[in-house]
Amino acid sequence: MIGILDYGLGNIRAFANIYKNLDMPYRTVSCVNDFEGVSKIILPGVGAFDHAMDQLNQSGLRDRLDELVLVGNLPVMGICVGMQMMAEDSEEGQLPGLGWIKGHVRKMDISQLTGQTRLPHMGWNSINPLSNNSILSGFSETPRFYFLHSFYFNCTDQTHCIATSVYGKKFSCAVNRANVFGIQFHPEKSHQNGIQLLSNFGNLS
Repeated sequence: MIGILDYGLGNIRAFANIYKNLDMPYRTVSCVNDFEGVSKIILPGVGAFDHAMDQLNQSGLRDRLDELVLVGNLPVMGICVGMQMMAEDSEEGQLPGLGWIKGHVRKMDISQLTGQTRLPHMGWNSINPLSNNSILSGFSETPRFYFLHSFYFNCTDQTHCIATSVYGKKFSCAVNRANVFGIQFHPEKSHQNGIQLLSNFGNLS
């Protein structure tokens, strides 16, 4: 059972529709009791880092979520700001992050950007998988996904970076440490490639 965390942020319905079409069991998780029977967790996120962390902290889900991820080792995948929340902190805000993967969220360097549109990084871009990670399987050599962000996850241990993309300069767009996965782009807006990635996560053993 895939649990889609509903703490007031993120396109919950889009993830639910994809998993419904994939015929994979899912439920939205908006209270602690909803975690019952969940074996994998999607942590969506949009907007500013501090607002997202505050929403999660106030939701009543944070303690049980930490327990399931850090003690129960349930696979979890953060999307966009949901990925950034997994870091220790962010230049965008003042609140501490979840700290599930050591690293810091940095603002993209606009001095490296030459196009008329600078930030946010918005639209389709290719990713470069750096490993044979199972959530990045089944794609063409340079799959494209939809991005919308101005900050990126800078891993302390670069072996936790499993894919990069380039916008002005190379940046980490997917991370993984043990059962914790983070994706900067939006699979729910990335058509077939996004469906494939969400299916891969749902099929993790």
